[in-house]
Amino acid sequence: MFSGSGKIVKADDKITDFEQRVAQELFNLELNNSNLKSDLHDLYITAAREVDVDESKKAIILFVPHKLLPKYHKVQKALVEELEKKFSGAHVVIIAQRTMFKASFTRNKRFTGPRPRSRTLKAVHEATLEDLVYPTEIVGKRIRVKTDGSKVMKVHLNPKDQVNVETKLETFSAVYSILTNKDVVFEFPVTRDE
Repeated sequence: MFSGSGKIVKADDKITDFEQRVAQELFNLELNNSNLKSDLHDLYITAAREVDVDESKKAIILFVPHKLLPKYHKVQKALVEELEKKFSGAHVVIIAQRTMFKASFTRNKRFTGPRPRSRTLKAVHEATLEDLVYPTEIVGKRIRVKTDGSKVMKVHLNPKDQVNVETKLETFSAVYSILTNKDVVFEFPVTRDE
């Protein structure tokens, strides 16, 4: 058993080699980085996935429990920078593991009432979009319907973070498309000088 086993918790206990590598790096960061040590002590991931952005770029998606997301947000900038160094420049994004219920969801005796809004497809996709671009804020969204019926969502990010995030726009588009099967374009709004 590898030493980072406490950094990944999965229900089915089928941990891939890549997830073991990510968990081991999180464990090593907890041991070696004094700034992150206390913050990373109670944090773990539920899954990790490596995806291709294009021929030369890769992205790493870390799925974390929804209840731990605020704790990850406190250390996200430093954690992402360290992990990107460890994984040779691949962009790292942290997304909460959320549950969706279909429209015909029937409750059991323990749960009563209608399906929660936070468990709908739309709510989960919106929350995934917010997680994906964190710590940048989304300042606008547009859905463009093309003449062939296809839809493209344009997401406007806060221009004050343009310097930090501009290199990751393709990664955001690719990861969101893989997770939700929706086309999205990230851009910064054009400001006019008057």
